Order: sequence, then structure tokens, then C-alpha cells
Amino acid sequence: MKTNNLFNTRTPLLTGNSIEKKRTEILEYFLKTFDLYEQLFEAIENESAMYLKADPLRHPLIFYFGHTATFFINKLITAKILQERIDPRLESMFAVGVDEMSWDDLNTNSYDWPSIAEVRKYRTKVRECVTKLILDFPILLPISWESPIWIILMGIEHERIHVETSSVLIRQLPLIKLKPIANWIICTETANAPLNKFIATKGASIHLGKASDDFTYGWDNEYGNYLGEVNDFQASQYLCSNGEFLEFVMADGYNKKKYWTEEGWNWKSYKEAKNPLFWRHTIEGWILRLISSEIPLPLNWPVEVNYLEAKAFCNWKAEITNQPIRLPSEEEWTLLAQHANIPDQPFWDIAPGNINLEHFQSPCPVDRFKFGEFYDLIGNVWQWTETPIRGYEGFKTHPAYDDFSAPTFDLKHNIIKGGSWISTGNEALRSARYAFRRHFYQHAGFRYVSSKHPVNIPQQLCETDPIVVRHCEAQYKDNHLSLPNYYQKVAEIAIQHAGKQHASALDLGCKTGRSTWELAKGFDQVTGIDFTARNIRVAIELQEQSNFRYQFPEEGELNSYQELNLNKLELSHLIKKVKFLQADFSNMKSIFTGYDLILINDILDQLNNPRHLLSGIHKRINPNGLLVIATGYDWSEECTRKENWIGGRRKEGEQIWGNDDLDSLLAKRFQLVDGPIEVPSVTRINKRKFSVNQLEITIWRKK
Repeated sequence: MKTNNLFNTRTPLLTGNSIEKKRTEILEYFLKTFDLYEQLFEAIENESAMYLKADPLRHPLIFYFGHTATFFINKLITAKILQERIDPRLESMFAVGVDEMSWDDLNTNSYDWPSIAEVRKYRTKVRECVTKLILDFPILLPISWESPIWIILMGIEHERIHVETSSVLIRQLPLIKLKPIANWIICTETANAPLNKFIATKGASIHLGKASDDFTYGWDNEYGNYLGEVNDFQASQYLCSNGEFLEFVMADGYNKKKYWTEEGWNWKSYKEAKNPLFWRHTIEGWILRLISSEIPLPLNWPVEVNYLEAKAFCNWKAEITNQPIRLPSEEEWTLLAQHANIPDQPFWDIAPGNINLEHFQSPCPVDRFKFGEFYDLIGNVWQWTETPIRGYEGFKTHPAYDDFSAPTFDLKHNIIKGGSWISTGNEALRSARYAFRRHFYQHAGFRYVSSKHPVNIPQQLCETDPIVVRHCEAQYKDNHLSLPNYYQKVAEIAIQHAGKQHASALDLGCKTGRSTWELAKGFDQVTGIDFTARNIRVAIELQEQSNFRYQFPEEGELNSYQELNLNKLELSHLIKKVKFLQADFSNMKSIFTGYDLILINDILDQLNNPRHLLSGIHKRINPNGLLVIATGYDWSEECTRKENWIGGRRKEGEQIWGNDDLDSLLAKRFQLVDGPIEVPSVTRINKRKFSVNQLEITIWRKK
């Protein structure tokens, strides 16, 4: 059954007095979200459009149609709320692909996409599954990170993000394959652009960060604490309009390198950009592309550009006005919003700006919604800031989605604030923090400021995540406790048994990548896979920039600053031989096949179902190829249900040891070549504390 009134939803509060009322509220929020997302795809008139890549750095829309549904199941499996999958093939195929990170496989030819009907049928099953869970879940109020219902809220807010990001992709598809969405109201108010002017804003102390007991759902990067000072500045009264930006275009700004950053000029040259993506020039004049239609360019609507274009405009504006014009920082944007005293989304009677789909299903004039002296402090289009996203003090990741924010803490993703006309749910909250690559398009524009105080942007981040830095120390530092480096040793053993140079290897559980680099000394191409994107980011940074810095806790509050360098590690010559991807080991995509060697690298006892991985691993190895398994058989029911353990248990009173159980699992398709070989693995905890695991390595050849 479809729900009504999809355009006027409110983010549910985590607090309340009635559990059953809260259960009903969350169920309604889930169903409206599911229906709103499917309504967006009603813009597709020709189904072939679902299989086109609207953007070369994104998957076809069929991926995103399935992705939001599989997200629910994959996260419920990760959180061990569900034990059985609905469709393992789809839940693997549609698992990863949100951002254009280096580890995201965007090779369309690698996928055998399902039919739209198959995905719709799958979405129906997910809808039924999640509905049942919401009705059956035990709920405690207030709802916290630890609550099972939090995973449902995570899935809902994730799908609401994709309502917006998928609409941007539809906006880039050929119009001939689209149609208007019923009941979507496109603004018809057009006029000349209003004259923009600066309004003085008094500086103040600023506090950013959401409290852990806040009454609304938040993503990990929103929590924590940041205290800072904002100097006096001036801000433009309006968002930059199409008419104002047109002056930059007509001044030949796209062809003058002096206005562009190096990154911006490289992007502009590569794309051969001459104007914003959604503009088109015709004999009759400029045309603006909307979701599924085109209209004459409304000069009084906000321009929609990427950060690089917004930055170039500011540099041009600074030159012609002789003022220090730039984009606002996150702190300056927040101060403007605070001065306006805007109520937050759950407490609106009606949205105070063009946001939450409540007024228009398109942008509207920049002088339509007033907040004190300013307009569009929230809504209409997102607003680019100068601030690369990072975590506040106290940042921590949610265990069910540890790669939502951390992979973007690379100084390459800038924060957007304020929401757009299609921002709903968490996106429409004051605390929302989203970030995109600077060359990416969303429904985003900008407000500019004049300030003699530049935004302080670090040149390189220093990793502080305790788990990641321990992996860095364990993998890239030698001679802990005078013991050999495990990651070098396991790769050396694998290469020795493989013999002559082979074509390809797969490193399952590569963490920060050292064993992948080492395997590349004996293989033409090595793919390192890890479940955690935070780990992989280290390997990617090394591959792209040749160095990586981290802060290691030595004693109490005393830290040391460490740097990894590919040249010093004598690995720089291997850069083109390795690649790193994120994947779920228990449900890997079919593209991971055809390897001469697979290393299962100390992950078996961390998997929910290692027996499932081993039962199908032969399909991914070439004939006569090698399987190298390193494990400590350190079983825990917190990670793995006992029936899925490999050894370490009793059956009918008899002891079952790991080596024997492993042999019974593999003997049909593999022959044991060597092992077990015992190799210690050392992890440094601090200056004087170490953890040592004795891993057993066995080498198997496929029959």
C-alpha cells in the first residue's frame, strides 16, 4: 500500500513517552521514504535510461534503485539483527558505489545488471522485511546508537540522501527518456536577478557539534565538539543567482586561468566546461535543465555549480571589486544561521525556506524566502563552503557504518550546508554536514563573503583513529619485539610457493595494504580488499601521494607523529601493480574471480560466516592456483555464531580443531601443499604495550 503526503514529512524525534506511538511514527517515516524514492523514478519513461551512466563517475540508475534497499539488509546483517539474506547476489552487486573513491569499482562492463522488475520485486521483499522488524523490534526510549531501531533509522536517512543524489543523476539523463513526475510543482516565478550586496556580520565564538543525547538522528561526523572564534565578515544578501554568475561567464571567466585553482583549471580543461553543467546555450538564449524538463534560464534563481566553479567566480569577483571575496567557512555559515534564529525541521509548522519539498520541486527566486536581512540561509540550493570536512573532537564511527564519513576526511571533500529544495529528513536539519568532491555536482550553489581573514585549511591530515594507526604501526614498522614483520613474511611465503611470476593475486583482509604491496613483488596485478574503508584509505593515500601521516599514542596524553613514505619503504615502483577495494568478504561480487593466488589474511575469525566464504572460494581461483590461509582461530560468538566456527568446538563430545575442520572443508577441491607454518603478528598498543598473535599459515593448491 502506498502512502500519501510524501512532501511534508518530519524527522522523528528519538524521545517520547509512548513506545507504540514511536513505533507507528517510525513505520510511517520508513514507508513514506520508500515511496518517495520510488516516486522519483517515475521520471523514467524509457526503461533503457536506467542502464545509462548519467555521470562517468557514478553507476547507472539501476544500481541506485537497488542500492537503498540492499543497504537496509546489509546493515542489518552487519549489526547481526538479521541472520539470513534476501538475495545475496543483489546485496553484493548493489553494496558499494556512493562516492567516486578510488576503491569503488565503477566498471559497468563488470556487471550483469538485473531487470527493473527483478529489483522492484526485491524492494517489495525488503519493504515487508523492514516493516515486520519495526513492528516487532524491542524499542527503548530515548533511541540511542546502540538500539537496533537505530539501524532502521540509518537506512531511512540513507535512502533520503539518495532521493537527492539520484535526482541529480536523473537530471543528467537525455530528456527524451524522461517525463514529468505527477504532482511535482515547478516554480514559475522568474525575473531579472536582484542586485546582490554585502551585509556586515559581527563575529562571535562558535560551538559546533551535536550532543550524543540529541533528540534527532545524526550521522557520525555531526557529533563531537568544536570551539572556535569567527572574525567580523560581510556576507552576500542573496545566494549567487544565475544572472550574477552569467556576468562571470560573459566575462570569459571559464577561459581565464588566473581565476581558477590548479585543481579547478585541470577539471575545467578536462571537461571542456564553458558554463555550469545544467545550462545550455541556444540561438534563443540560455536554457536551464531541471529534473525532467528545460526552461529559459531564470536569472533570479540560484546558480548551481560545483565548488571549483564557485571558487573561480569568487576570485573573479574579488578582482573586479578589489575586495577579499571568497566562500564562507563552515563556522561563518553557522553563525549566519544562528543569528537568524531559524527553527529546526522537526518543529516547523511549514518550512521557512524552499526545503523539504514543501514549496516547490525545483529551485525558486533567490529573493523569495527572507531570514532577517538575508535570504535563503537554508534551502533552495546547498551552499558550498571553503571547509574540507573533518571530524570534530570526540569523533567516532558507528560500528554498522564505519565508512560513512571517515573516507571523506582527505581534504578533497568540501562541506555543503543549508540543504536544497529536495533535502529532507536529516539533510534538512541544522546539524546536517555533508561533503562532496569539489568537482561534483549536487543541487548546490553558494553565497560569498568578504573577509580579510583567510580560512585555515590544513595541507595534510594526520590520522588519529586508534584502530587505523595500530594497523599502520603493525604493517609498516619493522622489528617490533625483534620479531619479523608478519605482513612481509606472509607475502614472502605466498610468493615462494607460487614460484615464477604470476598474473594476479587477491589479498582478502589487506587492512592498510602492506601485504598487498609485498605481494606485488611477485605478481603482475594485486587487488587488496578490506571491509573497512578507513583502513583502505591509508593504502590509497600512499598510492596517490606516496606518504601518509598519523599520530600514535605513546604514553597517556603524549603522542608521536609518524610518517609512512613509499620511497623509504622501497615500494614506490609497485604503484601501478596494486589496487584497493572495499567489499564484504562474506558476500563478494562475482567480479572478484580469476586469480592465480588468493590470500585469506587473518580474517576468518572476524567473519559472520567463514564457512560460506571457504565453500565458494574455489570459484575465484584459476586451475592449479594457490589458496593461502592465515588465521589464529580466535573464535568469539560476538563475531561468529558457533555453528560457523572452523574448529574450536565440540561435536557429539569430540574435539574439533581448526586444522582438521579446515581440511574437511577444502579437501574436495584443494590439496594441502604446506603448513601449518607459525608466524607471529605483532601489534603495538603504545610505547611499552604490545599484542602478539601466533598465526598459522597453510598453503593449498586447487585440484
